[in-house]
Amino acid sequence: MDFSARQPDMGDAAQETGEQRSAQRFTLLIRAAKLVCAAGEFVCVVRDVSETGVSVRLFHRLPAEESFTLHMPGGAAYAIIRVWERGLEAGFQFAEPVAVNMLINEVVAFPKRGLRLAVSFPVTLTTISQRCTAMVENLSQQGAQLECDGLFAIDQNLRMEGGGVAPELREIRAKVRWRRGTRYGLVFDDTFTLGDFAKLMARLQRPDLLAD
Repeated sequence: MDFSARQPDMGDAAQETGEQRSAQRFTLLIRAAKLVCAAGEFVCVVRDVSETGVSVRLFHRLPAEESFTLHMPGGAAYAIIRVWERGLEAGFQFAEPVAVNMLINEVVAFPKRGLRLAVSFPVTLTTISQRCTAMVENLSQQGAQLECDGLFAIDQNLRMEGGGVAPELREIRAKVRWRRGTRYGLVFDDTFTLGDFAKLMARLQRPDLLAD
């Protein structure tokens, strides 16, 4: 995913007071991140950042929380407070001073690192020779980590079904990437788009956020 930095437009700046633009703003384009709060973990896209706060694009309404933590894919986390929400956009202020350059440099350092959200729900794993229940521990657009008592080989193909949890999980073809005891890492044959992944995460945690 890409990012770009934008200096303030001089024509716009001439029309704004120092109070309205107290911090130089940068635009981060199409940089996925996650918003974590007491209600769960939700996907967003960071669009604009300054020394005082960020604005993000959403894929659904946010839960009625004031305090969130913005988790960037590289691992950095920032405590933020919601200031406004309009449709599928929201603005937050940082709870503590933030070094904007460090945030932007992280985007450069990890341009393709995907999001992994902590969600827990049961699924059924099926192969030619066995069928067993597993518990998903986290999910990304590309794969899942889960715990299962079944025995699967590295690179083995299987199907993962989520039952009635969400229609997107009706049947997912995947391959075993790694195994550590009873924990497995799966990689999906077909990955989720960011929008579909965001809506799936909301449906698994707070389906009411998808209502019109």
